[in-house]
Formats: sequence, structure tokens, C-alpha cells
Amino acid sequence: MDRIKPRTLSGFMELSPEKQAQFEKIKDTLASTYALYGFTPLDTPVIEASEVLLAKGGGETEKQIYRFTKGDADLSLRFDLTVPLAKYVAMNAGTLSFPFRRYQIGKVYRGERAQRGRFREFYQADIDIIGDGALSIINEAEIPAIIYKTFSALGLTRFIIRVNNRKILNGFYAMLGLSEKSGDIMRTVDKLDKIGPDKVKALLTDELSVPSDAAGEIMRFMEIKGKTGDVLSALESYAGKNEIFDTGLSELKTVTGHLSDFGVPAENFAVDLSIARGLDYYTGTVYETVLPDHPEIGSVCSGGRYDELAGYYTDKKLPGVGISIGLTRLFFVLEDCGMLNEEVLKAPADAIVIPMTEELSPAISAATALREAGIRTQVYTEQKKFKAKMSYASKLGIPFAVLLGEDEIAENKVSVKNMATGQQETLEVSKAAAMIKAAITEINTAKAIKE
Repeated sequence: MDRIKPRTLSGFMELSPEKQAQFEKIKDTLASTYALYGFTPLDTPVIEASEVLLAKGGGETEKQIYRFTKGDADLSLRFDLTVPLAKYVAMNAGTLSFPFRRYQIGKVYRGERAQRGRFREFYQADIDIIGDGALSIINEAEIPAIIYKTFSALGLTRFIIRVNNRKILNGFYAMLGLSEKSGDIMRTVDKLDKIGPDKVKALLTDELSVPSDAAGEIMRFMEIKGKTGDVLSALESYAGKNEIFDTGLSELKTVTGHLSDFGVPAENFAVDLSIARGLDYYTGTVYETVLPDHPEIGSVCSGGRYDELAGYYTDKKLPGVGISIGLTRLFFVLEDCGMLNEEVLKAPADAIVIPMTEELSPAISAATALREAGIRTQVYTEQKKFKAKMSYASKLGIPFAVLLGEDEIAENKVSVKNMATGQQETLEVSKAAAMIKAAITEINTAKAIKE
């Protein structure tokens, strides 16, 4: 029989058990933080009817989607978590309680060219707040707090949540008589960090035919930076000239005005007028989060306010606000930057019970007692020498070995060995469980990321 060479498809990430444990630590931290803010978990099917996923249709989405037939059914793999959310809310709007707050962490699929840091199968971690007909601006003010709490819980301190409002941009370009070119201008301005102001201005005048004086005004507008209060004061000089601009400025003031109420430090927040995000989607506040020490990573969390979530499925107005973290890509770049915390417990168990006699019942009973105390426990039942048993525990990085020999069985006790220090003591099983539990609890305080 010819053997098939085992391989993993390009663009599909497969981790070692140790790396998978680190990945799960990040994923669990995101889930617990999202839940802390009252978001309910949601899981939608990986496979949907193609007409549902492609309701918007056309463009890059249709080129990248994984599409296939099964019998008479035309099916596709989901390419993001937003379209399935839109379908779900449209289907269940009559029974959901609004505002509907959901989080979802799951795999999505895009058939684009695989390259370093860009995957065809990857996890996204999303939160969205959906309103029924209307949605308070306070929800947009809460999002930076959730971002702050999430990245702080992961172990980061140096990150900036950059915020803008699309209405400010739309109103500003309308003042200059450039509404028809606003989308192209925003895409060009988005290159500021990569190519610099001189080249951006040249692109505006040469490629987009923006008048020189208007291009100069755009560049001056984008240079408005500094503390939040200073930026808002500078924006006031444009007020009263365009209604859309004024609405956006009012919304931005509301969002920034509640930052301290929501516990967001000023050093982790900045108004950035160059941020536009998805031009055909976001309508109000937009967010990007960056690591200033690692500009090469780009945005690690982005999103914003949108007025029509499910317009392709229902006439019901369902405005919302949300953010998304590309979890697989984030993990990849953190690993590349050496920012994954190696002190995170990566072992599959907290303790391993190793019988030193042929009688296995005491070892099994001890393992059961440890598990009932909430300790992840393995029992080593293979008939091998003691050195091989300890080598197995050491190789997996299991923190504690629980030994049962003739003396321990006779005394109805166990010997607990700390695999890191080599220290060993003999205790009753209940006391051993308490000691291991306390030590593991302390180990588990290690955060997923180190700076």
C-alpha cells in the first residue's frame, strides 16, 4: 500500500500542544473579558447557504470565499462573523432582547494567497451590540473600555486605542466640495503612517486631482493631534459649517467625555482623524488599536458603528457597534515578536499520580480526589521504570508529581513532588490537594502576553 505523505495545507495554522495552550489562554481571556461586560456567547454554523453569505455579493468576497455543492445545495464556508450575525439577528429579531450583546470567537475561511501572517483559516474574536431601530451613543463610548480591559487582561500596558468619527470626515470633505471623492481621499490618507505626508499630498493632487489648496487643507486637518481636549478644541474651529460634521463632533465629544467614567486612562486613548475603516460599512465612531512599540504589526483590534446590520435580510432597522480581533494573526505576530509569556502553564495537567506498586486502586482513588478538588490530573498506568515515569511528567511540564508507594499506601497518604524545585513532602490527600490548588492558582495569575 502506498503511503500518503502527511501535510498541512498552506494557510492553515497547526500548533504544538504547548503553543496551543498559549493560544487557548488568550482565547479564554478574551471570552471571560467579553462576558464581564454582559455579552452572551453565540456560535453560528461554519457552513451557510451561499446566497445567505453572499447577499451583499460581488467584489473580493466572492473571489475569496470557499464555495462548493453538496447534492443540489450551493454552500459556502463563512468568511467573517458579521454576516452570520446579521442573518441570526434578522431570523430571531422577534424573540431577542435588545440591545442584543453577543460575542463570538470562531474560525473563518478566506481563499486568498497565503503568506506570512496571513491565513486562509483563522480565528476572529468579535463583539457587537445591536439595537432595535436605535442604539444609544453610550454604547460607542463603552467600546474603548472593553478594548482597554481586554488588552490589559492579556498582559499589555503599552497600547493606544485610536478613535475617530466617520461623520466628521464626511462633513469635512463636504465643506471642501469633495464629497464625491471622499472615499478615494480616505483610502489615500490612510497611507499616512506608511508613506508620510508629502507623498500623500502628492497622491491627492496628482492621482485624485484634488486642488492644491484643498489638499493643503486636508493635510492640515490630518495634522490635528495631541491630547483629546486639544484635538476637540481644534475641531471646534470647523463647527457650524456642515450639519454632518457637527453631528460627528458631538458624538465624538460624548464618546471621549465618558472615557474616565468607563475607566480608560488618557495614555491609552487618542483621537486620530486619519482613521476611516470600512468605507461602505461604518457610519459613526470607528476604532483601531495599535501597539506603539510594534508599528509593524498594524491594528490589532478594529471596528466601529454601523447603521444597517441586516439590510439584506430584513426591512427592520438594526444599527450596531462592534469590534473584531484577528486572533490567529495576533497570536502569530506576538510569537514573532517574542511577546508570548512562557511562564503561562502549558502542561495538560496540574498533577500526575504515579503508582510505585502494581496496585493501581490507591492511585486511581487519589486522582479522583484531586479531580474533585478541581485539579487537572493524569494517572500514569504504563508499566515502565520510575525514571521513565518522571521523565514523562517532566517533558510535559506537569508541575506536581503525586507518588504512591508501599509506605504512602500504608499511611493512607501521598508524596507530592514539586517538579520545578524538587521539593517533596508526604501529606494526606486532602492537604495535598489544597497545597497543589494554591500553587496552581498562583501560577495561573501569569498573563498570556509579556511586554
